[in-house]
Amino acid sequence: MEVHKSGFVNIVGNPNVGKSTLMNLFVGERISIATFKAQTTRHRIMGIINDDDCQIVFSDTPGVLKPNYKLQESMLAFSESALTDADVLLYVTDPIESVDKNSEFLQKVAKMSIPVLVLINKIDLTTQDKLIELVDQWHATLPNAEIVPVSATSRFNVDAVLRRVKELLPECPPYFDKDQLTDKPARFFVSEIIREKILLYYDKEIPYSVEVGVESFKEEPKLIRIGAVIYVERDSQKGIIIGHQGKALKKVATEARKSLERFFGKKIYLETYVKVDKDWRNSDKELNIFGYNDI
Repeated sequence: MEVHKSGFVNIVGNPNVGKSTLMNLFVGERISIATFKAQTTRHRIMGIINDDDCQIVFSDTPGVLKPNYKLQESMLAFSESALTDADVLLYVTDPIESVDKNSEFLQKVAKMSIPVLVLINKIDLTTQDKLIELVDQWHATLPNAEIVPVSATSRFNVDAVLRRVKELLPECPPYFDKDQLTDKPARFFVSEIIREKILLYYDKEIPYSVEVGVESFKEEPKLIRIGAVIYVERDSQKGIIIGHQGKALKKVATEARKSLERFFGKKIYLETYVKVDKDWRNSDKELNIFGYNDI
């Protein structure tokens, strides 16, 4: 009988080092939103790779950061929970950030008994000499970890990391159905895709004050009808999201609809509304509704 391997591979690291981009490359689907802004990922998002003899359950986590409000406390809890339930841990960094940026978190990683791979992403942004120096620094910080230089943009070493992960997984039957790509429902990806467009098209603090709720999702044979609410914290933010004569909101909705059609492979009818929900980032009730306390 052929051996089957399965396991949870959790991706952690500081904001903006390329965790979501790498997970999308591993899984081969746009499971996790990835933009140029920090704090893009707010939840733990699972993406699943299935082969005949293997199932790898990747978990992309929010960037590790010192929390300033309850939403960020919840995001840090997601990241720290990834240290407790992994079979393999991928710690993603890049040549720009210092090795000791989050020393408290790294101390927890250093004490782990499971295999840890430190992926130095964006190696095209540095020189060979500096990379060698960086590898030595990471060996000193996490002596038991394997250090792997990668580049998500050019796919350098991405397949090698996948092969190594597969070698490290325990023998185990699959945890999920073999045709499953993620543990998240369709509505979750609707809200993530709309939020991605808001991150791309609005400046400064606006995107971080925004949450998206999907109020209706009706699937027909050739069409999905979606009603989504964009929540902001202040009336002034509502005006910015809508824009002059509604043009800003229309642009976001149009771009979101195009991405949703690619994601679901169907025509999408999307209606979007904007509502003010004061201080939702510090409200346990609201954070529960938006799924931030489900670790």
